[in-house]
Amino acid sequence: MEVTLNGKKTELPEAISNLTQLLTHYKLEDKVVIVEVNGEIIDKSKHEDRSIEAGDQIELVHFVGGG
Repeated sequence: MEVTLNGKKTELPEAISNLTQLLTHYKLEDKVVIVEVNGEIIDKSKHEDRSIEAGDQIELVHFVGGG
């Protein structure tokens, strides 16, 4: 299915159907990540319940340390 991920059209594998699976796919499941879908910030407790639909606009913002 095609979504817009961080501003770029992206084809996701069929196995990805919710936000938890998306974060695992990108190896972000253990990081602090803000997830926004279609302009709405999704609470971490709802990631598994929030399905991903074709055409969704998803923003993933994670923090990187450094100095």
